[in-house]
Amino acid sequence: MHIDQAKARREAIRWFILLTLNNARPVGAYEEVVLITIQGLYPDATALEMRREIDYLADRRLLDVKKEPSGRWFCDLTRYGIDIAEYTVDCAPGISRPTKYWGG
Repeated sequence: MHIDQAKARREAIRWFILLTLNNARPVGAYEEVVLITIQGLYPDATALEMRREIDYLADRRLLDVKKEPSGRWFCDLTRYGIDIAEYTVDCAPGISRPTKYWGG
C-alpha cells in the first residue's frame, strides 16, 4: 500500500488549522498564530503552504479570511467550520479529521 505523504500532510495541516481557529474562538487569529501552531507539528511548514491550505478551507466555506492591505491574513471559523471541528457534522474528504472514538 502506497501512502501519498504530500496529500497526508496537506490534509493534516487543514485539520490543525481548523483546530487552531476553534481554540481561538470567538476572536479568530492572524496567520502568524496559525503558522506557529502548524510549525510545532511540521517544523518545515512555510507561510505559503499554510496560506494555500487556508485558502482551500475558505473555498469550502469552513473559515472566513480577511486579507488586510498590509498583507496579513486574519482567519475565523464559520458556523460550518465549527461544526466540523466539534464533530457535529460529517467531514467530507480533503481534511484528515480523526475518527471520533469517544462517546457523546
